[in-house]
Amino acid sequence: MILIADSGSTKTDWRVVSEGRVIQTVTTQGINPFHQSVDYIHDVINNELITSMNDKQSISEIVFYGAGCIGDKCGLLKQQLSDSFPHVNIDVNSDLLAAARSLCGSKEGVACILGTGSNSCLYDGRNITSNVSPMGYILGDEGSGAVLGKLFVNELYKGNISGAIREEFEKDTGLTLQAIIENVYRKPMANRFLASLAPFISTHIDNPVIESLVITNFRNFLTRNVLHYNRTDLAVNAVGSIAYHFAEQLEKAIMEVGMKVGKIYKSPMEGLVMYHSL
Repeated sequence: MILIADSGSTKTDWRVVSEGRVIQTVTTQGINPFHQSVDYIHDVINNELITSMNDKQSISEIVFYGAGCIGDKCGLLKQQLSDSFPHVNIDVNSDLLAAARSLCGSKEGVACILGTGSNSCLYDGRNITSNVSPMGYILGDEGSGAVLGKLFVNELYKGNISGAIREEFEKDTGLTLQAIIENVYRKPMANRFLASLAPFISTHIDNPVIESLVITNFRNFLTRNVLHYNRTDLAVNAVGSIAYHFAEQLEKAIMEVGMKVGKIYKSPMEGLVMYHSL
């Protein structure tokens, strides 16, 4: 049996797969070797994953895809998994390769991640051939939930969105400007906090100012990242909660920049199970 993992900033989805069928599903906290300590990763694997598994002994292969899995960080995570799953073949890859394999399979394409963070690549059907660095939510990450939250708060408290929506926002979320500043500047995981504002934004997408903000966020992502691949002949495929929940606005932005709309998935897992079952 094969254990497939798709890990983002917030959570990790695990699937135990046998002969193309999902045998078990497990969800744990997100694992990111770029930001998290060895002890933290060890605790997630042993206290959340293994304790939830029905048949650890039958796992013969692990394929892990995750944010922060680049360079020597892949080796660090592979070692942590190997300590808990000895004698198992382990492969650690980036979340971007997960998106490409899920969305494009063995065909050439443009694959994007639009969740808490954002990323994109040009994929030749086997490997990522080009990648514009997303640079994180402070310096980049256009199109992401974190940047969307940042743009929304800016517009809300600088008076560009109606006072009635501001009042509703503070009532529904229990947040004030002071609380937002506290969460962004003085607490960890500011990107997650900002992205957590996306559900409120989604419920008010019929407001022209808010919809324009969402489309602008996607358009900035496309013009500053995807168009640099110079492959307007290829469709834009995307995976992630922001892509999925704002699919209509994403499609508008894609067409505005002169590209074609491809697949839009909430999660790459279904495509990964198919990819690793061929």
